Amino acid sequence: MDNKISLYGFNNLTKTLSFNIYDVCYAKTEREQHDYLQYIDEQYNSERLTKILCDVTDIIGATILNISKQDYEPQGASVNILIAEGEVPPESIDKSCNQGNMNHETVHAHLDKSHLTVHTFPESHPDNAISTFRVDIDVSTCGEISPLNALDYLIESFDSDIITIDYRVRGFTRDVHGKKYFIDHDITSIQDYINEATLQRYDAIDVNVYQSNIFHTKMLIKELQLQNYLFNTDVYELPPKQRLDISNSLRREMIEIFSGANIY
Repeated sequence: MDNKISLYGFNNLTKTLSFNIYDVCYAKTEREQHDYLQYIDEQYNSERLTKILCDVTDIIGATILNISKQDYEPQGASVNILIAEGEVPPESIDKSCNQGNMNHETVHAHLDKSHLTVHTFPESHPDNAISTFRVDIDVSTCGEISPLNALDYLIESFDSDIITIDYRVRGFTRDVHGKKYFIDHDITSIQDYINEATLQRYDAIDVNVYQSNIFHTKMLIKELQLQNYLFNTDVYELPPKQRLDISNSLRREMIEIFSGANIY
């Protein structure tokens, strides 16, 4: 908050950031698709995802209470982190919380108003040479801390061709005079919280409902460097026409995901 409000009691506002990224890859054969999904699964396993969420917790100034994580078969991973605003005295932390010190293969945690979650969704189809990988992250905080402060870090943590971001502030809080506040900070767009250099790499559009404190931003990568989308293939091994065909099919896939519709 730029101009801090003198509140009566606790800040009851809940700020929720929903962050989705899509990574797209050209993998023509069944073996290439399998190898790509295996590579993605190793790159974004529960250990690395836990590290990312722990970094986010540090960035927004929260404290980890509990972590639950799981790798799935054949692909995918999930991590849940229960957090608290600011510092928490050790004697106040529930003894069932692991605070990230996990000595068992399986840990289960509940979620409260303040939490971070991540799920991964690798995807492919035998009739389509393009495979996709989605990461779905939710950061929900209560009080003064804001998940928007971690946006740049989240974008940099993944190879993102398409990004969709939702931000919503729910509930209300009161000042010392009893006046209700349904939001405690100025915001016109989620893009206000993204580095300008990052925004230059994407086409971005907003769909906002200001009256309800709901903000939505979609981002589509501008430049497509074909080599970055070929799995175990050198771009110069392909004839020019095939390069163009692959580039067009990748762009069509991205546009459909960005638009949320089957266009082609």
